[in-house]
Amino acid sequence: MAVQKIFWRDPYLQEINAVITSVSGRFVTLDQTIAYAFNGGQESDAGTIGDYPILSATKDGKEIVYELTESQQLQVGDTVIVTIDWPKRYRLMRLHFAAELVLENVYQFFGHPEKIGANINEDKARIDFYWEGSIAQIFPELSNRVNQMIADDRPIISAFSDEVNQRRYWKIDGFAEVPCGGTHIRRTGEIGPIHLKRRNLGKGKERIEIYLQAD
Repeated sequence: MAVQKIFWRDPYLQEINAVITSVSGRFVTLDQTIAYAFNGGQESDAGTIGDYPILSATKDGKEIVYELTESQQLQVGDTVIVTIDWPKRYRLMRLHFAAELVLENVYQFFGHPEKIGANINEDKARIDFYWEGSIAQIFPELSNRVNQMIADDRPIISAFSDEVNQRRYWKIDGFAEVPCGGTHIRRTGEIGPIHLKRRNLGKGKERIEIYLQAD
């Protein structure tokens, strides 16, 4: 049976008990987890499993494989405490959803350009597009639209569209419903004001970098 991904049911949970279901050298799996593995551009969580630091977290089908230190002594059947680095997780959730708002506003109001890349880490989020000219030309209107949605503190629905196949979505009534398997905040106001920066990636390729304004 695949790991139960508790980070979807409660992305604000910072600690949980879990049982080790497999061990292969320094790699382990769990019966349930709150530690997110890199997917869709969102960086993996940092944290610990039984006091051993999580060095990496990788999706393997519906499973998540955690890499621990070589000194780990865990065995199948052991009950462990799993913790996450909450400040990192919360920044990732805020930046992730800031990127979702930016992307969806670009799609809806600026010609639906082709997205060619995305990444969310602790410092910033970024989205890359095929785009002729400087994408910074849309920043005044785009920033206003996104920051207004944040100021409106709109509720965010996150749920399964297909639980068996673990397909998820987020939804803001009257705005969009988007497939996404990331960890999501509950309301847009949690993001706080954002600001945008432009980076040119070469001919016909533009990047929007997204920062939390309090930084």
